Amino acid sequence: MNLNFDLDQINQLDFRETGGWPLPAKVVLCAVIVLVLVGAGYWFTVKDQLTELDSARQKETTLRQEFESKSAKAANLSAYKKQLADMQASFGALLRELPGQTEVDSLLRDISQTAQSDGLEQDLFQPKAEVKKDFYAEKPIEMRVRGNFHQLAHFVSDVAALPRIVTLHNISIKPAGRAGDAKAPDELAMTLTAKIYRYLEPDQRSKHKKRHGRR
Repeated sequence: MNLNFDLDQINQLDFRETGGWPLPAKVVLCAVIVLVLVGAGYWFTVKDQLTELDSARQKETTLRQEFESKSAKAANLSAYKKQLADMQASFGALLRELPGQTEVDSLLRDISQTAQSDGLEQDLFQPKAEVKKDFYAEKPIEMRVRGNFHQLAHFVSDVAALPRIVTLHNISIKPAGRAGDAKAPDELAMTLTAKIYRYLEPDQRSKHKKRHGRR
């Protein structure tokens, strides 16, 4: 079978009479048709499948990273549970240091008696209205006491050692004695705001949240 043919023969081919073409021309035509079909198949089928394959590979990488991250968290789950238990225990211990409603008056007396036992003169001891927070209420107390430096330092230390949480704010210390007063030349006056904290019962917290529009 001879497949050789020249350019003149190609120019003389009539596409309306392909059945009468010489064998080489028919072979070339079939090859062209096959190439066109393969190209069309790639364009309409294989190309989309390759795009989906790339997307699937990217998704696989993302899922693998998520799996590794979750696997690491699962491996540390027992440690996280222990940390949570420790935090809950610490939080519970702090809550136990907050007095209830019935203990507030007792704590106020403790603070006043602490000042007296440290030898301080109390010029002002004025509890203010409570300020409610999420799960507790704070009650500020405006105070002005007089004494020497060591008495004031003992008072601050003794308040910090009380079994209930009491914080001191806005502390200001100034000389209390008048110029030339020989009776108390080293006397100092300390003004401060002491804050005590009361635990809010669940029903009180609920009322507070409803009053402030929180859930």
